[in-house]
Amino acid sequence: MNFSQKTLGFLLGLHLACSAGSAFAGAQAEEKLSASVRAALQRAVADQPSSITSFRTPVEESVWLDEMSRRLTKKIPDTETRFDLLRAVHYEATRAGLDPELVLGLIQVESAFRKYAVSPVGARGYMQVMPFWQRVIGAREHNLFHLRTNLRYGCTILRHYLNQEKGDYFRALGRYNGSLGRAEYPTLVVTAWKNNWTIRSKRAGNSARDSST
Repeated sequence: MNFSQKTLGFLLGLHLACSAGSAFAGAQAEEKLSASVRAALQRAVADQPSSITSFRTPVEESVWLDEMSRRLTKKIPDTETRFDLLRAVHYEATRAGLDPELVLGLIQVESAFRKYAVSPVGARGYMQVMPFWQRVIGAREHNLFHLRTNLRYGCTILRHYLNQEKGDYFRALGRYNGSLGRAEYPTLVVTAWKNNWTIRSKRAGNSARDSST
């Protein structure tokens, strides 16, 4: 992903300008899954949400929700809706072993935080889930516009692609978008993740670790 900051900014700005009319998602490719992988994904989607918080401490919860809510206010003005989304993102991302801030970056690029976004190829909701996944790992009656359902599918699918690509975010995000091998989409998501949703203290810590290697 050898793009200059100017190019990255142009790509992200172009996407945001276009996202008002349509969703960015490509076409996740339906692939044949082994019986064991399919069963694991079905179990992951079917599990009921737990009443246990996904935050380690009440302080962590308060700090993260307040900071992310501040950043999301322009996209989702209603406070209750905004906090519901953020709590669900944190829970579903953590449950799937994903960084919640990565998922926020993906949602920004995929749907611009529009719950009822539909792409030209039929991908739906915040995380732009393709309907064939209902048949493959879920149930036809599942509503992909439902907040928790959409996030459960999206996080489960992204985790599957990350496992498939042995932790390679570039390739996993390409698979998620249906644009494997092309840099534009992974670059947009990672740029949104790092620039818009990563908490500053975490970003500084990552920079310090990078400089020491």
